[in-house]
Amino acid sequence: MSIDLTLARLPDLELLLPLVRAYHEFEEIASNAAGRESAVGRLLADPDLGAIWTIRADGVVCGYIALCRGFSIEFDGFDAFVDEFYLLPDFRGRGIGRFVLEEIKTHARRLDINALHLEVARGNERARRLYAAAGFETRDKYLLMSATLDDGQ
Repeated sequence: MSIDLTLARLPDLELLLPLVRAYHEFEEIASNAAGRESAVGRLLADPDLGAIWTIRADGVVCGYIALCRGFSIEFDGFDAFVDEFYLLPDFRGRGIGRFVLEEIKTHARRLDINALHLEVARGNERARRLYAAAGFETRDKYLLMSATLDDGQ
């Protein structure tokens, strides 16, 4: 099987939006069409924020992976979150995820990124095994916490 990652550009927005919607439904992420379109569009338009790659298996678009860039004193420079990584159900368990994670590390190095981070649902054992096999480690000392900032409140 031939697997390719292609850097997405703004014209790929319409290709990506159904995949993003499917991922959000799968992960039960509360989102709406306008918000997804705005966020994905901003990321595609501004490479300083990160990047999205479409994933193709034998020429068929089967998923995407998004990196969102940050900066970390701890990691001596740029770091990034694998913000979203989604494969259509029919393409899971075929080695595509493993390939994509290795390729995305190569792309991250080219972008001067020193560390990759990701979140995974505690109950998603299959994904946790995949990420561990790709070198991602649980940082038991730390707990990721988030605060949503709405309208300056």
